[in-house]
Amino acid sequence: MLVRCLYASRPSTALEGAELDRILQQSRKNNPALGITGLLCVSDNLFIQVIEGGRDEVCDLYNAIVRDDRHQNVRMLSYEEISERQFGNWTMGQVSIKKLNPSLVLKYFRRLEFDPFECSGAATLSLLNDLVATASIVNRGD
Repeated sequence: MLVRCLYASRPSTALEGAELDRILQQSRKNNPALGITGLLCVSDNLFIQVIEGGRDEVCDLYNAIVRDDRHQNVRMLSYEEISERQFGNWTMGQVSIKKLNPSLVLKYFRRLEFDPFECSGAATLSLLNDLVATASIVNRGD
């Protein structure tokens, strides 16, 4: 059975480029053996990640993230059984959310502020899909 988990968290400390690169490299190394695919979005004060794969693997990874000292205020935004992956070709893609188009934010959120803690998981996932579709992708990682 496939599942999709969407969560948001705040970094405990500011992430430097090298630390983010290390996180992505580790994900891209470990995820294929676990059957995990997904998308990571990072800004100065926000992590948003979609994780897809088998139920046990996704739950284990999510629980490891909750225990990871680099994260605080970890909140699950959405968890669902799925019939197919949306990010199946990516061991762990990365999308830039630092310079969001204001009209894209207003499409899904009530204010011109991207705050996944204050909206539905469905709206956040739709925004991420639009970011990917509009070529805001930084690195697919495949």
